[in-house]
Amino acid sequence: MKKSTTDGTVIIKKYANRRLYNTETSSYITLEHLAAMTRAGRDFKVLDAKTEEDITHNVLTQIIMEEESRGQTMLPVNFLRQLISMYGDSMGAMVPGYLEASMEGFRRNQAQFKSAVEGAFAHSPFAEIAKRNIAMFEAATAAFKPGGAPDIAASKDTEIAALKAELARLQAKIDKLDK
Repeated sequence: MKKSTTDGTVIIKKYANRRLYNTETSSYITLEHLAAMTRAGRDFKVLDAKTEEDITHNVLTQIIMEEESRGQTMLPVNFLRQLISMYGDSMGAMVPGYLEASMEGFRRNQAQFKSAVEGAFAHSPFAEIAKRNIAMFEAATAAFKPGGAPDIAASKDTEIAALKAELARLQAKIDKLDK
C-alpha cells in the first residue's frame, strides 16, 4: 500500500522498536535513507506508529547528530552553545525564523559566490583547484537545497572531463617544449 500525502510528502512510521517504515515503498529504512531523501529534496513526515504524533523534527535532529558524530561537523561548538543559550530566552521564538532566513540567503548567494571564485581564478594555475573546491562546497551545501542534492555521478563525470582537459592542455605544453 503506497502512502503519501496529496502534496507528495512520504509518510514514514516509526515503531517502538525504533524501526522506520516507508509507507510509500512498503519497506523498512534507516536514518541514512532519510538523510539521502532529504539531500534528494524528497519531503517526508515521520509519525509515531502508535500515537500518530508528528516526530519529524526529532528524527531530523537525530540525523544531524549522526552526521556530526561521523566527522561531518558543520555546526561549530560556539554556534551550538549560542543556540542552546537561546532556549528559554524571550527572543528564542525568533531564532527559527532567523535561521531559516539565513539559510535561504546562503542558498541564494551560493551561485554568486561560485561565479566570483571561478572568476578570480579563471586564468591562473589554481583554476582546477578552485573548481574542485567549488564542487566540494556544493556537495557540502546540498543538504540545504530545496530541490535536492546535485547528481553525484554527473559531478564526477564533469570533474573527470575537467581533469582530462587539463591533462590534454599540459600534454600540449610538454609537446611544445619538446620541439
